[in-house]
Amino acid sequence: MKFGIGQSPKRVEDFRLLTGNGRFTDDIQLAGALFAATVRSPYGHARIAAIDTSDARAVPGVVAVYTHADIAHYGVIPCLVPFSGKVTTPHAMLTGDKARFVGDGIAFVVAETREAARAGADAVIVDYDELPAVTTIADAIAPGATKVWDDAPSNDLFAFPLGDGDAATAAIAAAAHVTRLRVIQNRVAPTSMEVRAAVGDYSEAGGFTLDFGGQGVASARKMVAGIMGVDPGKVRIRCGDVGGGFGMKAFLYPEYLLVLHAARDLGRPVKWTGERGDAFQSDTHGRAMVSDAAIGFDADGLITALQVETWSDLGAYQSQFGPAIQTVAGGRILGGVYRIPVIHNLVHGIMTNTTPVDAYRGAGRPEAAYIVERLVEAAARELGVGVDEIRRKNLLRPDELPHANGLGLTFDIGNFPAVLDKALSNADWAGFPERKAAAARKGLRYGRGIAYYVEIAGGGSTEEFADIRVGSDGIVEAAVGTQSNGQGHETAYAQVLADRLGLPMESIRIVQGDTDRLDDGNGTGGSRSLAWGGGAVIEAGDDMVKRGIELAKADLDVADVDYAEGVFGARGTNRTVSLAELAAKHPGGLDGRATYKPETPRPTFPNGCHVAEVEIDPATGTTKVVRYSLVDDFGVLMNPMLVEGQIHGGVAQGLGQVLLEDIVYGDGAQLLTGSFMDYGVPRADDMPPVIGFATLGTPSPTNPLGVKGCGEAGTIGAMPSIMNAIIDALDGTQLEMPATIEKVWRICRSLDVAEAAE
Repeated sequence: MKFGIGQSPKRVEDFRLLTGNGRFTDDIQLAGALFAATVRSPYGHARIAAIDTSDARAVPGVVAVYTHADIAHYGVIPCLVPFSGKVTTPHAMLTGDKARFVGDGIAFVVAETREAARAGADAVIVDYDELPAVTTIADAIAPGATKVWDDAPSNDLFAFPLGDGDAATAAIAAAAHVTRLRVIQNRVAPTSMEVRAAVGDYSEAGGFTLDFGGQGVASARKMVAGIMGVDPGKVRIRCGDVGGGFGMKAFLYPEYLLVLHAARDLGRPVKWTGERGDAFQSDTHGRAMVSDAAIGFDADGLITALQVETWSDLGAYQSQFGPAIQTVAGGRILGGVYRIPVIHNLVHGIMTNTTPVDAYRGAGRPEAAYIVERLVEAAARELGVGVDEIRRKNLLRPDELPHANGLGLTFDIGNFPAVLDKALSNADWAGFPERKAAAARKGLRYGRGIAYYVEIAGGGSTEEFADIRVGSDGIVEAAVGTQSNGQGHETAYAQVLADRLGLPMESIRIVQGDTDRLDDGNGTGGSRSLAWGGGAVIEAGDDMVKRGIELAKADLDVADVDYAEGVFGARGTNRTVSLAELAAKHPGGLDGRATYKPETPRPTFPNGCHVAEVEIDPATGTTKVVRYSLVDDFGVLMNPMLVEGQIHGGVAQGLGQVLLEDIVYGDGAQLLTGSFMDYGVPRADDMPPVIGFATLGTPSPTNPLGVKGCGEAGTIGAMPSIMNAIIDALDGTQLEMPATIEKVWRICRSLDVAEAAE
């Protein structure tokens, strides 16, 4: 079928987006709308002694100024991860007692224009009593450290164990060889192209309407209703086009609720659009962790045990999923798809006076893969074996699957050694010495690195929804409960439904992001959309066909009707009725909602092997990724072009973290990297000239499409493969992300001195 499953039609949404007809939140212009700005704390930790809003209220155009006293009767933004014994860290729309990080919201100013709102925000006077701040994990867990939350016993809020600690300790002690590393994963800012924005409206009849750029509307609706203290039926959430999410836009933020409060209070729509400074200060950050890791081997080079203790920086508030990222999301995948008899993972949740940390592309899985792949590569060097050999020896074989990893996951299917072998072949592994020698002749250092990753995609999901309506023109409109942030959902879902119904893609319309159209759905996150949303779309299409067959039986006055390519035909005759004709004769008769809910919900396990080669100029410390190739197992590829695009984007974000990106706080928890003048993100010339992309797929048995998630895989493989290549180029010298020009230059200098001394 033209443009069915496995083909690569152009994205149907691109014409709208490329011609300037996208509908992003800031594009919304409601009659009579007011504009808002947030007053943010300039201190990392301070008691709020008093707030004077009189000067702000006197600014021409300012309509209202809200502080904590005005919104204290509402609920707080919840943390959705209830660990036993956890101290609550309530995140109100505006803080009233203390500012706990630079960017904490103090007041919300509403005015006739954006300029007046900003001027009003500048005029708010806050009397702060500055307090000592804890900026780093080491600061936070030091004896006598200032506590971020007074009622907590310490800043170490919880310790979350997985696996068998005693067995791991014993196995490490008995190992023939043990490799140990302290691995630091730098804090990063998601830096989506579109900053956060929200438009709130209110009417007595309809209740609240919120427009925002997010990753799902149904779950947001329930939380908004709970916080605002109204029935969910009195809340409508809409989400148009979204310019990047990366996990950060999956959460509620105070401004989304404040515009609703202001709209109801003032009787006019209220719009808030953040600036890049707001984003760096208040959008959830990612990664930010320190791990002490040990891996043991027997005399034959087989892994005997893995033991990791991690301190995960949660920031000043426990964000909605923040405590789950390094524990449940990433912690269970630690160890990858290696044959490891015993694993123990202990994660501490640490509070600091910094921006809250939550899911960022991969949400714990890049962190887990980075730890293990750094260890495996270092171990190979210490043992004197090839980095390819050590992996091949320890990867699970197909005949060993399914395999329980000891951390609560069972890997179901895959051919990991075959993926490794294909990746090495595609990367021209054998030709590396010649390329290294050529670089040396030019005075350059050259290195290569491997990473074999696996991730959990769709873990934690239990159901998804789709709703179908058929117009009299035969157009099938399917509403889905997920939300595109640029991935191409309108194209992918249209392919699924077109393939299932035998219709051209032009006859399919995908809609999303409006709780008045579909009030159920679990949104987008964890690379779950196609496995779960695709299952829902298939069931909705099948149900529609069943309804159509029953209607056609009555209309054609026959007992048996078959369906194919948009036509219902009486079996054994030439009498037919089209989908459009049925829809016109029976308005709404073909419409219905489906719930995709497998009897045993299980995640998928995308996996693959990335190979990077880097070139370092020792005179400047400049690192270039000059070759990059990968082989992934994503099961069935719905649209290979979309998949490859997702991989390219993921690799860019992984490369950015390895080479450039770093959120840095200074004295008093002051944010030193609060703009693009200070925070580096990758540009086109930082990327390798070509990313060799190939797949070797084993269809997933967990969903009807056989797909596995692909949205986060590029980042998961890029971080360790590129860093391992840099370490190789530096003769095994360990360093931590980001591998900045200065860091690399200093190491090159020390290596040159050492070599000269020899």
